[in-house]
Amino acid sequence: MSSAMDVMTHSSSFLLPTEETPGKRYALVVLNQNLPRFTPLLWEHAKVRLCADGGANRIYDELPLFFPHEDASSIRHRYKPDVIKGDMDSIRPDVLDFYLTLGTKVIDESHDQDTTDLDKCILYIRDSASNQETSRFQILATGALGGRFDHEAGNLNVLYRYPDTRIVLLSDDCLIQLLPKTHLHEIHIHSSLEGPHCGLIPIGTPSAKTTTSGLKWDLSNTEMRFGGLISTSNLVKEEKITVESDSDLLWTISIKKTGLPVESNTP
Repeated sequence: MSSAMDVMTHSSSFLLPTEETPGKRYALVVLNQNLPRFTPLLWEHAKVRLCADGGANRIYDELPLFFPHEDASSIRHRYKPDVIKGDMDSIRPDVLDFYLTLGTKVIDESHDQDTTDLDKCILYIRDSASNQETSRFQILATGALGGRFDHEAGNLNVLYRYPDTRIVLLSDDCLIQLLPKTHLHEIHIHSSLEGPHCGLIPIGTPSAKTTTSGLKWDLSNTEMRFGGLISTSNLVKEEKITVESDSDLLWTISIKKTGLPVESNTP
């Protein structure tokens, strides 16, 4: 691997039940799809929590289902978003009124129909943080995958719009993030939580040369392009994966159904 490029490290340590990893700072954005079972855990450790428009409906309706032995009202008060932002075409009036009463900041951007609700939330987080914080901060977006494909495509586009911001798209089944071509990448695998299925996908532009280590089917200066070879249905073989490419790539890995906590210990 080239020694001239900086190394960017990646880890899914945010899925671990304790927050012992240094620098594990992230913002959580909840989109309008089914909540992954690990949402309470992510919520507990997030530094700021945003709902993108109808994502607030999901928090209101679905979070109490994670705690069937507790009063739904107390859960809704406990899991209060800091911010609700979007074009406000999906959030129900009763949900909006409930969180307004609790003091949640609501930002109506219905005038802006050129960006997605995820876009709007990313910009809020970036504008709220200093330049130094933005470079270290991760943004986790739940409900970014599944549902309508045009919504999924819009969320993938957000990764390319903000390549200097670490954004991870999450569903119950997998995660997706961008590996910018400006860096070498080291991906540290938590095998109890994720894998073994994974993929490297050149959506933005074709890749003339991609080289990896740690996969069952490693690439060696391999060309990848739509209409040709793309590295889907690959398998993680080692605890550290390395990736070097002349093109921005999407990295995706499956999330295991077992080994993840369903409930949070938030008091």
